[in-house]
Amino acid sequence: MTIVAWSLGVILVTCNLLLLLLVLLHKGRGGGLSDLFGGGVSSSLGGSSLAERNLDRITIAIGLIWAASVVGLGLVLSI
Repeated sequence: MTIVAWSLGVILVTCNLLLLLLVLLHKGRGGGLSDLFGGGVSSSLGGSSLAERNLDRITIAIGLIWAASVVGLGLVLSI
């Protein structure tokens, strides 16, 4: 395999682990691991806390990187 394929593989595995961690940190119906880090404290006016919104943004960004690396790795390995 080429260096590009190895790099995309490392990015893919790293994103997999990060997504697993980030999804577990999200607040579910009964709370989540985000409560351990202060994510459970939210204002009554905003609906969701700033930490939860930032966690959503980071999760979406990592998810997009994961999807791009899957497509890239598929293209590199199909050649």
